[in-house]
Amino acid sequence: MLKLNIKISLLENYLNDIQDNFADSFKTDICFYIGDFNNENSKLNFLNHFSSQGEIENWVNTLTSRIVMKYDNENEQLSDFIYDYISNS
Repeated sequence: MLKLNIKISLLENYLNDIQDNFADSFKTDICFYIGDFNNENSKLNFLNHFSSQGEIENWVNTLTSRIVMKYDNENEQLSDFIYDYISNS
């Protein structure tokens, strides 16, 4: 089982690894929503549910895919969309 600080580092590194595709363009927005990547940030408590790097990367990939497919920028804020996904994942 990975320690929280390692999970935070893995998440931050993966979010900063932006490939040349539309879904990855939302990784920056996720970083802005999260803010500080440290153990004191309660927004990162969801990482306690993950036990591997693959699970963290899959979570990011699923979130960015959902943003592409379901986010309605005319009727909701992206930060609310990200918050909802984090709260319910």
